[in-house]
Amino acid sequence: MAQLLDGKTVSKILKEEIREEIAQWKEKGVNPKLAVILVGDDPASVVYARSKQKVCEGIGMAFELFTMPGSTPEADILSKIEELNKDQAVHGIMIELPLPKGIQKETVMAAVRPDKDVDGVHPINRGYILSGEEGLFPATPQSCIELLLRSGVQIAGKHVVIVGRGETVGKPLVFLILKHNATVTICHSKTPDLGAFTRQADILVAAVGRAKLIKKDMVKAGAIVVDAGINETPDGICGDVDFEAVQDVADLISPVPGGVGSLTTALIMRNVLKGIVLQGGAK
Repeated sequence: MAQLLDGKTVSKILKEEIREEIAQWKEKGVNPKLAVILVGDDPASVVYARSKQKVCEGIGMAFELFTMPGSTPEADILSKIEELNKDQAVHGIMIELPLPKGIQKETVMAAVRPDKDVDGVHPINRGYILSGEEGLFPATPQSCIELLLRSGVQIAGKHVVIVGRGETVGKPLVFLILKHNATVTICHSKTPDLGAFTRQADILVAAVGRAKLIKKDMVKAGAIVVDAGINETPDGICGDVDFEAVQDVADLISPVPGGVGSLTTALIMRNVLKGIVLQGGAK
């Protein structure tokens, strides 16, 4: 029976570290602040925005939520982003998704200053991932790595197989995990005989968005399995891994919920602090 990669425990440790770093910035006269723009009233987006506010309050980070009607013109959203870009009291900007129909997501996300882009989706930050330079990177791939490292897993020298090539998890994770000297194979929905690849993995990361895709016979004995998927099913929330079956063969496995997703909000806050450094720190 596999041991759990406990995201909730790691998240608590991360938040305490971030709380201490925020206190250090405040001693230097900087009050770290996250600004979130919410356009429309998508129920999940409202919940996510409020959860970020709660986390900020718990760790001592300033937070401001800007709500706009779903009918807001794109030009007005871009104007608000530019205002926040110029505001030296704001160190991180986040756009809640999805945006209403008629709003170009790519245009809006690219309008955020790269050094305030705590989602790590700006084209410049994507370029930094490829080049190995310092930038702000997406929270979920960072969460996969943090969960492994803080659970005592050595990534260097391991064969990591990533299932999923999405822009927010799979692709950035390839380059972030290469920095830890792993050998990386990336698979996707068009990969023939997926199990032939996943059975080679010392560390298997599932990030494809298909409920319980990874079955027991697709995992080698003693592998470490990180489930970065989240799917709504009639039976509730589940990941991309058939957890109940795979835990019989894996050495370590992350649950859903309670695994990768538990760290993401904390890592967004850590991106805010990294943004302060990229913006020049204390003035």
